[in-house]
Amino acid sequence: MTWRSVLKKPRLAIKFLALFLSGVAISAAAGEQRSYSRPVDQNYPGNVYFGDTHLHTRNSADAWSMGNLNLAPEDAYRFAQGEPVTAHNGMKVKLRRPLDFLVISDHSEYLGAFYRFTMKDPLVTGTKTGRLWQKFLEEGNPAAFFGSFVASMQDSDNNPALPEPVQRTLWHDVTRAADRHNQPGVFTAFSGYEWTSMIDGNNLHRVVLYKDDSDKAGRLVPFSAQDSLDPRELWKALARYEELTGGEVLSIAHNGNLSNGMLFPSKAVDGTPIDREYAALRARFETVYEVTQVKGDGEAHPTLSPDDEFADFENWDWDNIGRTAKKEDWMLQHEYARGALKLGLRYEDELGVNPFKTGLIGSTDGHNSLSTAEEDNFFGKFPESEPGPARLKNALALDRLWPNVKIVASGYAAVWARENTREAIFDAFKRREVYATTGSRIKVRFFAGWEFAEGDLVRPALLDRAYESGVPMGGDLDTAPKGRSPTFLVLAAKDTDSANLDRIQIIKGWMTEDGQLKEKVYDIAWSGDRLPNNDTGKLPAVGNTVDVKNATYTNTIGSSQLSTVWKDPDFEPGMRAFYYARVLEIPTPRWTTYDAAYFNVPLSDEVPRTVQDRAYTSPIWYTP
Repeated sequence: MTWRSVLKKPRLAIKFLALFLSGVAISAAAGEQRSYSRPVDQNYPGNVYFGDTHLHTRNSADAWSMGNLNLAPEDAYRFAQGEPVTAHNGMKVKLRRPLDFLVISDHSEYLGAFYRFTMKDPLVTGTKTGRLWQKFLEEGNPAAFFGSFVASMQDSDNNPALPEPVQRTLWHDVTRAADRHNQPGVFTAFSGYEWTSMIDGNNLHRVVLYKDDSDKAGRLVPFSAQDSLDPRELWKALARYEELTGGEVLSIAHNGNLSNGMLFPSKAVDGTPIDREYAALRARFETVYEVTQVKGDGEAHPTLSPDDEFADFENWDWDNIGRTAKKEDWMLQHEYARGALKLGLRYEDELGVNPFKTGLIGSTDGHNSLSTAEEDNFFGKFPESEPGPARLKNALALDRLWPNVKIVASGYAAVWARENTREAIFDAFKRREVYATTGSRIKVRFFAGWEFAEGDLVRPALLDRAYESGVPMGGDLDTAPKGRSPTFLVLAAKDTDSANLDRIQIIKGWMTEDGQLKEKVYDIAWSGDRLPNNDTGKLPAVGNTVDVKNATYTNTIGSSQLSTVWKDPDFEPGMRAFYYARVLEIPTPRWTTYDAAYFNVPLSDEVPRTVQDRAYTSPIWYTP
């Protein structure tokens, strides 16, 4: 057969052409060479993004009832993206640097309904709940109206939920707003809400974060405390969502310090011991924990960690979120992240699943629609705690529930991802390649492996080596090679607009062969020529350049970057363990000091003057 005869038959010609082209492709594939360009094979996250997964607007019943009458989700998104907004105190407020992502997490209980009710929207006023609220107001009992939200977190019998069609309409407004403001590659807006269970005044709250757009996220209304106060029922509802829609969702717990021992418990809310089903459900949906925010820092506590001089940092340890019961020491290990991480080792040994295998992030929990985590630009939690002379006067006077001056300017969720998109950032939360900061944008990398050496720090293409030979924060090491101890590669760089770095520490927790839970803090890199004390092993303080009167400091101490390779000197290959890095800045003025200088208000003795902002990486676990 000749080419000429083939061309006279079009169908045959097409077959020959297809065979010819496939032959060319096969030949090219067979001759394909390994690429000279190494980045072709790189698949690790190269960018860090800073955001807030926990912010409330006027759509939250408590935010609205405490004065956030004006700032809607649209205002919160604009502010997070760097636009100026007028705060409730009349001041213009703007971020020095925009956020990379935001979750508006308004409470699912009566989501958006208080605002709609006061606007006389028939969508709400025409419901049984709306008529009950109107009755309260006509009877001159606004406290019952406002109190219905708190009651809904504890007992919904006399505070009926809104009809599902109404909830669906309100929820669609939320998810569509997130879609409108989501700009892949520039700014990520997630759909989310807060489930607000509060049993006997104890905090069990969770932020629910969706990977999906409105078409999926809007198919089921948010699960609320009016559906159940039991977190197991929340996780089951999230599982139903994923099964129905094919979407993905996470649950982020926060403020264990206000749970009076219930957030990382030994028993479920019905009193039954934690079992494998509980552990598996929690491990599936709670891959990260919000370890720091305005209502206190939850990394460590001096009662649990008496040898850790930095454990006493912005602790709130008086009682629970409802202020109904005092704190007792036994509760603390079930409230603070380090205690929970240690308990998780024991549960994994007993149940085969670690329910507390969680990465660490920070967020704000602001209720005034303004995500401000920096000490020198902190706009409070509620409108009444926005900047002004009043928030420093009477230092221990209560702002609703807590003294204004105790509120913490914290924090950020930092995420290592390939790009600024919902998919990439959500996936980072799932694999726990995330970390928390208390307000600075410190950059931290943390890896573990069996082969890292000091010379790796001066290698070109260091990250190639780190990912090829180890695991990043949030990852796992399994049984140690014979005669090896884990080595850790840590790199930290200061926030370019903030303070120099004091030190890097590694916190190790482990379980001994007889079941005891232990911990130790190691100083592994630090600024200057300081040496640990021969008797105590403690590193001297870095110093302090803060001028309290003028609320200033200088970066004449500390380092702009710190890095090291560290090997665990106390490693026992048969013992379960976790490790995470803590990076501390030098002291800087606390927000209270900035306020005192700006408004010319004296600080009472009870008010802290300085703060050492810090970052906490997600742990790396060793499981023999």
